[in-house]
Amino acid sequence: MVTTGIMRAPATDPVADMLTRIRNAISVRRDTVSVPGSKLKLELAKLLQKEGFIAGVEQTDTKPQPMLKLHLRYYENRDPVITGLRRVSRPGLRVYVGRHEIPRLYGGLGVSFVSTSKGIMTGREAWKSGLGGELLFYVW
Repeated sequence: MVTTGIMRAPATDPVADMLTRIRNAISVRRDTVSVPGSKLKLELAKLLQKEGFIAGVEQTDTKPQPMLKLHLRYYENRDPVITGLRRVSRPGLRVYVGRHEIPRLYGGLGVSFVSTSKGIMTGREAWKSGLGGELLFYVW
């Protein structure tokens, strides 16, 4: 039996899958990376774009699942803008932080992403809003 394409098992942690795909694409200097789409991943991609870590995001309406196409950013010498990604809270160990516990990463050079009751936002925005929540991941 011949199959077309690669059959993949569904990811148990979709955010970690997205971060791993970005990390792998950056390591081989790809311009774009495709990620299975969801509302959560679309919001995370928009925040990554707003913070300047990726150049853009496109949503394609493919069947059976929409895909997100992330355009990665590089400096003039082809060094990636994203030098590191680290998943903090995961399905096996959720990490929650209060407003005063939101970490500053590399003296403010890195960005933490927090899922709050008002939606997903950066750690800086959550701190200004006086909100805590689930600490999703860091980017620097």
